[in-house]
Amino acid sequence: MPSLAYHAPQSVQQSIALLAGNPAAQVMSGGTDLLVQMRSGRIAPGAIIDLKRIAAMTGIRRLPDGGFAIGAATPCTALLADAALAAAWPGVVEAANLIGSVQVRNRATMAGNLCNASPAADSVPALIAAGATCLIAGPTGERVVAVQDIPASPGKTSLTAGEFLVEIHLPAAASGTADAYLRF
Repeated sequence: MPSLAYHAPQSVQQSIALLAGNPAAQVMSGGTDLLVQMRSGRIAPGAIIDLKRIAAMTGIRRLPDGGFAIGAATPCTALLADAALAAAWPGVVEAANLIGSVQVRNRATMAGNLCNASPAADSVPALIAAGATCLIAGPTGERVVAVQDIPASPGKTSLTAGEFLVEIHLPAAASGTADAYLRF
């Protein structure tokens, strides 16, 4: 059995450097899909870069324009605990909390749900409807990409080698608008 290296970087820059030195590495923000894919033999990364220890990538913060930034390593259940986010974007919060069971949502992230590029991803339609964007980091710097431009096809994203999602940005909710999500 091939060896598997595990890395828990403390910064985005460390993550970029680790990815540059490990072309067979996989980024893990929650791990709920990654670990299942590894166990089933669908993927066999040479290394895992775990983003959960990067403080700036865990949590929700208010943006200067009134919107929200959700760190890529923020578990779905944390969205329920942020009253301001839940009030502004109840549909996005509901969509994130339809992912798997409570136990899965305690570890799963919307970033992982998006970057898994599954056509059945629960949180992605709500993020697209909300006009969400993603801050992407990689060896050439940072860029902002609309959520709908991340999935390229089932299981494939538009991210280039060495890039990963740092945070999801939701715009300020316009007054008088409503947000809801219903899974069919």
